[in-house]
Amino acid sequence: MEFFFPEDNLSRAVPEETHILVLDAEPHPDGRRLRVNLEMTPFQKRPYIEVILFDADGEEAASTSIVEPMSWKLEFVMHLRGERRNPYTLRARLYYPEDGPSDEPRQITFDAPAPPDPAESESN
Repeated sequence: MEFFFPEDNLSRAVPEETHILVLDAEPHPDGRRLRVNLEMTPFQKRPYIEVILFDADGEEAASTSIVEPMSWKLEFVMHLRGERRNPYTLRARLYYPEDGPSDEPRQITFDAPAPPDPAESESN
């Protein structure tokens, strides 16, 4: 696991200039979890982040809210429940409650593997 420590002499953006720079998702081989990496502009004021996962039908499959993160590089796990309906769309939005959305949401689309069949693992 990599830790992200503040760097000296780093230029930090004001809220109007704080944006999501990187949004990446990697489904775990077990088909039940999704590792999400999110990187923002280094900020002066800590933002709020809303992350929503939609299935192929546009239905919400998972969501999380991050309130005032300490770092601008985040890694977290989202859990995929229910039947797989690929492709999935992961959408992240950075905002400040008093100012509203700071920029357009970032999104990516990907396929998640189906979870292994429990009957197959019992027979092994």
